[in-house]
Amino acid sequence: MTGARIDAVAATLDEALIGLRRDIHRWPELAGEERRTAGLVAERLRAAGLDVRTGVGGHGVVAVVEGAREGRTLLYRADMDAVAVEQGTAGAHICGHDVHTVVGVGVAEVLAGLRDRFAGRVVVVFQPAEETLEGARAMLDDGVLEPHLPEEAYALHCGPLPVGVFAAMPGAGLSGLDVCHLELPGADAGRALLDRIAAMSTVRRPESDADFVELLAALQTPDGPLARFVLTGSQLAADADPVTADVWVRAWPEERHPELRDDLRRLATEAGARITFPEPPFPAMVCSPELTEAAAAHLREQPGVDAVMTMHAAWPFSGEDFALFLHRMPGTMFYLGVGEQGVPHALDFTADERAIGVGVRAMTALLLHRLAS
Repeated sequence: MTGARIDAVAATLDEALIGLRRDIHRWPELAGEERRTAGLVAERLRAAGLDVRTGVGGHGVVAVVEGAREGRTLLYRADMDAVAVEQGTAGAHICGHDVHTVVGVGVAEVLAGLRDRFAGRVVVVFQPAEETLEGARAMLDDGVLEPHLPEEAYALHCGPLPVGVFAAMPGAGLSGLDVCHLELPGADAGRALLDRIAAMSTVRRPESDADFVELLAALQTPDGPLARFVLTGSQLAADADPVTADVWVRAWPEERHPELRDDLRRLATEAGARITFPEPPFPAMVCSPELTEAAAAHLREQPGVDAVMTMHAAWPFSGEDFALFLHRMPGTMFYLGVGEQGVPHALDFTADERAIGVGVRAMTALLLHRLAS
């Protein structure tokens, strides 16, 4: 199917999608509280004549776009929740999930307008509670993949790239997360132990434009400085009795977590602290090398796509529970360029709304291409 045909349908939606994004942006809802956002999404999808399920794994919404003939089944996922930015209470869309949501709506609506022209189906998933890493599991436990088991899964995430630029992550993605709890012999000993744990980190957040340029170069370097990394963080409860601390660890590759747990146990023992790991590490999101390369090659040919960069390493500072979908089926996530202020979780996060139309057209074209493959 030609890009011109996709664009003709998408062009009728551009203004309304920007309006929907502004509405969602004004009313951010934290993980597990996405009632209003889910309602807006479901209303738009039903108006497009789609089969819609709501309340899946919380406030999750699922729409199935059926083509004219039987064929393959693909999944496209968008997350809906905002980020807690003020002592865990107030929320704001500083991770771009409002953009993700409206791109997903646009993809579903364009596919609905073209459904007499393709075979197969696309299951479009609007997921709650990504920021707490709870939503994907809840939706999977609630049967989001039934009755149509997708063969491949795709998603977008906002990134600080120029509008029209995407980034692919073949064999890479985003790190997982391990968490431990410490009971400490005292506040001073606790601070000393946490300093030693902090020293395990091999990467730090960029503090200047030059740092960010250096980080971006490292991400694009095969077997470069981010081929292996550790990043730790902690929160000390010095007024508790006993004094406690929670520690989190991100690492790449994720096979390093057992050795890092051994290191943490050793440091805790030397400090006279008690350490527990309440859960197994949350898995890393690893994009299929084959599907990512194939998808990137197709995206490079699409109108409105200026470039598709290749990231050879994981962004060290966040994770993604899309990982759990990719444990069930191969797939990939792309970064969608939303402008240089599109750094996820930065307090001044700003998305250029022109990226919405770019994302809708590119992802629709990709899904139709994969359905026909």
